[in-house]
Parts: sequence; C-alpha cells; structure tokens
Amino acid sequence: MADNNISPFAHVFLKLMQGPVYEEDKAYWKDLLGWQTELSKYLNQVGLQLIINESDGFARILQPDADDTSGDKPLPRLMRKTRLTYEATLLCIVLREALDEFDIKGNGTRLFMTQKEIKERLALFFKERNNKSKLLKDLNKPINSLLNIGILKATREDAANKELHQYEIKRVIKALVNNEKLEEIKSKLKLHVNPVQQ
Repeated sequence: MADNNISPFAHVFLKLMQGPVYEEDKAYWKDLLGWQTELSKYLNQVGLQLIINESDGFARILQPDADDTSGDKPLPRLMRKTRLTYEATLLCIVLREALDEFDIKGNGTRLFMTQKEIKERLALFFKERNNKSKLLKDLNKPINSLLNIGILKATREDAANKELHQYEIKRVIKALVNNEKLEEIKSKLKLHVNPVQQ
C-alpha cells in the first residue's frame, strides 16, 4: 500500500543508512545531490551529518561524538565504532597509501588490487619477523574485516587461486583514514613492525 506521507528522498536516506553511497550508483547519486539540502536538514534534526565528497565520489552519514553535540541528553550511538585488529589496521595503511599513489599517477578513479598485490605491499612493512608469514597466510581475516566495513569490495574471485581474488579499494577509506590519522597510525605501527628503509 502506497503512503503519500513518505518523503521523496526516503530511498536515498535508507541507502545511506546501509553505508556509503557512491557516484557509480548513478540513480542514488543523482537523487542524493538533488535532495542534499533536505537530507542534511532531516539528518541534523536527529543528530547526524550528511558528508558528501564529490571529488572522491562518495557520501556517508556521520554521527558526531557526544562531546560535539549540544543538548542535555546525549544521543545513543546509531553506528558502533569498529575496533580493527592490528592486521586490519596495517592493511588499511597499505591500501590508503596505494590509493594515494594511484591518484598521483592519474590512471583513473577506481583502484583494483589482487590479493597477491596486497600481500606484496604488506611484505614491505617487514624485515625479518616471525609473524610475517603468518600474517600473509591469514590475510583473509583482515580482508574480511575491511569488506564488512565497506573499505574493500570483492570484484572477482578465483576458485583455483586465492591470490587472484580482486578487490576494489573504496574511496571512503580517505574519510576513515585521513592524512592526520594515517600519520598517527603509522607512528604507532613503528612499534610493532620494522618498515623497510627506502
């Protein structure tokens, strides 16, 4: 049964509640840009922010920390903050730096990497460490963590050879791991790994 009281931007709002909306999803992206003022006003009323990054082609909902909002009663968290494992954090750094290099080269807007390419980049963070081979062997765990939070998207699977599985690195990683956060995490990681001197 159709309800005439449903907002004309409800479909975009619900899509945003599922996770980031990307420019490649043309129908939602067009409507999101068309209704961004109304969406922003609505989200602000419930303590959320609409973040649109047109240059990187994604939009997402952000819930400010309780300290950042004014009001007598702090709002409950809509989105839980995900605590990443050491391995998933290291993978974030590798992917964020790979995306920066890709952007500098200007070879397009979407970066795809195979599991083999990801392993090769991870290996650069180690000299001689016992856990290096274990990390590279158990790469599925941190990859699955990043798939679950939308940083990676599986684009091709190879049943015969996992190393040929291909992933797209979603640009939302630039918002989740900005330059300041990147340097902070890299400094902490230096306590755990021995980066190769270049």
